[in-house]
Amino acid sequence: MDVLIVDDDLYNLKLTSFLLEDSGYKVIKAHNGNEALRAIEDQELDIILLDVEMPQINGFDLCREIRRISSVPIIFVSGRDQLQDRVMGLQMGADDYLTKPFEPLELLARMGAVLRRWKMSLGAQAAKISQNGITLDPLTHMVTFGDNQTRDLTPIEFRLLYYLMQNAGRILSTDQILDNVWGYTDQSGRNLVAVYIRRLRSKFETASETRERIRTVTKIGYCFDA
Repeated sequence: MDVLIVDDDLYNLKLTSFLLEDSGYKVIKAHNGNEALRAIEDQELDIILLDVEMPQINGFDLCREIRRISSVPIIFVSGRDQLQDRVMGLQMGADDYLTKPFEPLELLARMGAVLRRWKMSLGAQAAKISQNGITLDPLTHMVTFGDNQTRDLTPIEFRLLYYLMQNAGRILSTDQILDNVWGYTDQSGRNLVAVYIRRLRSKFETASETRERIRTVTKIGYCFDA
């Protein structure tokens, strides 16, 4: 698999490249945002590892630019470990956020989980699904409301909503959602679910029908109304 590493720290770039090449990945390197965008245009990538603090274009802005042209999985690998940074990275469209310094096995495990989720989403979400006045199209990652209003969804938003709609009427625990959408269960991941549920609701609220479709079930999880 082809992985793009975007990091202006040459030492970290070299170490991460060695780790991934030793694990069987083909590594493409970029030292700044402009190099990264050129690499994305020129090559078919399977996953991107992205630093936050870089010259020219910071990682958050670069992630936003990537999401305009590609749904390739993105993991932030950054020395910035504040909650607001992690939330910002996920809001920009990243699939995961790992702080430096990290254990090599954890990076490999997170990459594996993201890639598994990506493959599952491509394979499982092969047909349109409709529930409660909403239709999801797996080819465009777009949600359409009953009155033909449309909203674009990021890959994670799409997988989350698809999973909820597949199980419409069932109460799904946070751990179930993490396992089936993100590919792992972890206490730190519980905030991810809440963040993305809020993002989905905000997109519903801008439609003409504002009734809450995703219910919060206190101390248990969430349910998409059938």
